[in-house]
Amino acid sequence: MAEANGPNEAAAEGEPGGSIPESVPPGTTISRVKLLDTMVDTFLQKLVAAGRRPSGMPEKDLCSVLAPYFLQQRDTLRHHVQKQEAKNQELAEAVLAGRRRVEELQQQVQARQQAWQALHRERRKLAVVLKEPK
Repeated sequence: MAEANGPNEAAAEGEPGGSIPESVPPGTTISRVKLLDTMVDTFLQKLVAAGRRPSGMPEKDLCSVLAPYFLQQRDTLRHHVQKQEAKNQELAEAVLAGRRRVEELQQQVQARQQAWQALHRERRKLAVVLKEPK
């Protein structure tokens, strides 16, 4: 494999088309659109050089090659999205259950606090009654 001299060459390495045009100096930032356009042009050139132009129309040939790949990618992404949505739903249910538990605990704390305050008031009343001389 060729050694990558810049960030763009490292990104393009292993991709269809293999390299960035020579008109781009190393270290220059290329937009993803330009990189994709370059890859498509290189792919089409390779198809022409290999004599693979079944329809004779480069756009149609490219679509016939890339369409199955993109459909597969779409299906894979949908599957990942569905899995993530299911996981998110489970987490949302766990959060709601946790919130309900916190509310229950808060109610228990409040009830115990009120009970303690009532006992404390009764203790004060009792202490006052016991201290009174008759």
